Amino acid sequence: MKLRVARPTDQLDEVVRFYRDGAGFDVLGAFADHDGFDGIMLGHPGFMWHLEFTHQRGHRVGRAPTQDNLLVFYLPDRKAWEAAVERMRAAGFVPVPSLNPYWDRQGATFEDPDGYRIVFQNAAWER
Repeated sequence: MKLRVARPTDQLDEVVRFYRDGAGFDVLGAFADHDGFDGIMLGHPGFMWHLEFTHQRGHRVGRAPTQDNLLVFYLPDRKAWEAAVERMRAAGFVPVPSLNPYWDRQGATFEDPDGYRIVFQNAAWER
């Protein structure tokens, strides 16, 4: 089984830059003008998940409904976590305070151009 998380955006190029250049995801595929939609899939080859961002021409979707719309990536290795945070900073993205302070204790939160957020959590997922 593979998981695709799909989300529309009004700012496809800027969102791709955030996840590709900042978060370090690879472009896994893309399409243009497929029934009026453009899109791109980002992730890491071999992982069982990827993100898809789409833009429907002539349609507006707006921003995230709340600041607590999160994708959380657990990076238990401190050096890998620091590298992920530094890559975001080097791409011009700065951490933002989390709405839920829990994520600020061991993590760094970044907001994409649509207002959706990712957290790099320096902890292991134990469940």
